[in-house]
Order: sequence, then structure tokens, then C-alpha cells
Amino acid sequence: MMVTTSSPARRGFETLGLWLLLAAGAVVMFFPIYWMFVTAIRPESELFGGNVRLLPTGWLWSNFSDAVNALPFLSWAWNSTVIAVVAVVITVALNLLCGYAFAKFRFAGRDILFIGILSALMIPIQVIMVPLFLVVADLGLLNNYWGVILPRAAEAFGIFMVRQFMISIPDELLEAARLDGASELTIFLKVVLPLSKPIVAVLIIFTFMWRWNDFVLPLIVLTDQEMYTVQLGLNLLKGQYNTEWTDLMAIALLSLVPMLVIFVFFQRQLIQGIAGTGLK
Repeated sequence: MMVTTSSPARRGFETLGLWLLLAAGAVVMFFPIYWMFVTAIRPESELFGGNVRLLPTGWLWSNFSDAVNALPFLSWAWNSTVIAVVAVVITVALNLLCGYAFAKFRFAGRDILFIGILSALMIPIQVIMVPLFLVVADLGLLNNYWGVILPRAAEAFGIFMVRQFMISIPDELLEAARLDGASELTIFLKVVLPLSKPIVAVLIIFTFMWRWNDFVLPLIVLTDQEMYTVQLGLNLLKGQYNTEWTDLMAIALLSLVPMLVIFVFFQRQLIQGIAGTGLK
């Protein structure tokens, strides 16, 4: 029986083709960010000159400071940061506890309840906007941080990811801890949680991204412009007859910085968490 192997030249061409394909994909994905950047630093007269180029004729870095000084960006950023950070703490804790219960405990109706939670992923927020507003209003949480944080304190997708990840944790470890007299809370904190660092990083990144970029829920709950988040503030820059494109793109770029920092800090754990979750 003959075994054919590819020649070094063929492998080299395949590797080169793969790298070119990846480079082309990276360019396509990065181009919108690049266009935001060059739009933010262009002279305003160039935007409506009818001859827009890939490279700006001038580099006006002052557009960033002008946008920050002309708009309450720092106030918007503070509101978004408070909502995102508090939501991360609450949501990650609830998702970890719920996912652990679904993965390692046996109780009546567990599978039906889990299917019900997954079914929530199929319900768009537009369907529940009115009842959600009424509930938040009845609780007196309108124009309040908690009105944005609590309605999405537990995420169905996060519970699903944690459950899938924790299934891979050996039950023998938990049984050994129980034989040593450890309580269930101690087992979770001392045994399960240290083994779940990758999925914790995934939850932190996803939850922060969802809360920071959330537009619909703050739009429903927050009524005063002083309480607006960055995403609501960006919407104010879109006028009916005129849009300040340089300010809009400058603020949009600045709003990307916190997410980039979170991603860079947790990127290694993110890859491990997604790889460890799988489709068990």
C-alpha cells in the first residue's frame, strides 16, 4: 500500500494560503475600526467635501478633546462603568451558583427547569419591553442604576456555559470533600471555584461587554440625560438634520477602550474557558 505525503513546497503553499486568508479576514474585520479612527481625526470640512480618501489629509487629534469637552462623556462613562462592574459581580456570582447546581445536583424537575432557562434565549427583549418597564416602574427603579442591573442579573447563556463547563469537573473530587466533612458552600468555594477560573474569565468578558454595549434596557429605564450611559449618549449625537460625525466617531472609539482592556487582561483564560466548555 502506498502512502502519499505532501511535498515541502506544497505544504509551504498551503501555509502561505492559510496566512493570506487569515490576513484578509483580519483586514475586513479591522477596517470599520480604522474608518472610525480616520473619521474621528479628519478635518470636519473634509467629511462633506465629496472626495473622501482612505488616508485623511489632516490629523486633528484635538477632535478627541473637543468631543470630550463639548459632551458629558466622563459622566456617561462613569454611569456605564458603575452599571457594568456591579452587573459583572452579581451576574457572574449567580451564573456560577446556578450552573453548579444544574451540573452537580440531582433534584426534581431539573432538566425541565434547565430547558425553560434555555428557552429564554429565544425571547427577544422587544417582546418584554412593556411588561419590563411596568415592573421596573412599580418597583420604583426608574432612572436608577439598579433598574438597569437587576432585570438581567442572571443570564441564561451564562448559566448554560457554566453548566457545560462544570460537568467536566470530576464528581470524585466533590465526594472526597464531602467525606472530609466540607459543607456544600465550602466545596464550591475551595474546590469548584479554583478549577473554574477559565469560565469565570469568559463570564466577566461577556457580561462586561453586554452591559457596556447595552442600549435597549438603559433606554427604557433611564430618563434623565445625567444618568445616560455611553451608548445612550452616542445616540444623542445623531441629530434629525445634522450629525456631528467627528464627535460621534471620537466618542465611539473612546468607548471601545474599556472592552479592549478587559479582553487583553483575560484573553488567555477566555480561550481556555471556551475550549473547556465545548458541547458536552
